[in-house]
Amino acid sequence: MTQELERAVIDLVATDRLYIPSSSFDGKLKRRREKKAKAIVVPGDDYEGQRSFARVEEEDKQKARGMKEGVAKFVKEFPKYGRILKGMIEEQRTVREKHLHFGMQDKKRLTRDDYLEVLSDMKLGPETAERYLDVALDISRTLTRQRGYADRSVMIG
Repeated sequence: MTQELERAVIDLVATDRLYIPSSSFDGKLKRRREKKAKAIVVPGDDYEGQRSFARVEEEDKQKARGMKEGVAKFVKEFPKYGRILKGMIEEQRTVREKHLHFGMQDKKRLTRDDYLEVLSDMKLGPETAERYLDVALDISRTLTRQRGYADRSVMIG
């Protein structure tokens, strides 16, 4: 049981350390993609280049009203009940959260095999896992230097 628990925690630490650079990189790429797309002006809403194409399409879609907008409209139409509704929404409540805090003991490190096991479980082939690991660990070290290393936790309930 103790060895199984040790293996499970090491696997979680390795997974988390691989998640951090991937998540950070994903966020940067998402923001960059949206910014670049908004900056492109397609004359006549259609472009056919030698290597690329772009097309702008607009469509009307029915979407549900957002919660804030709906509440604001309700407050305007029914001020008395609107105040009651806003009070209920703004009322704070205590929510019980359960977190698992995890990490490595002082002067103990994950091995390359610990990381490769996680990547293998994600169905990456050995060569791809090796290449990805080098990049991910390099990004992880850079982020750790910038942010510092704090205890990590995951909400589990």
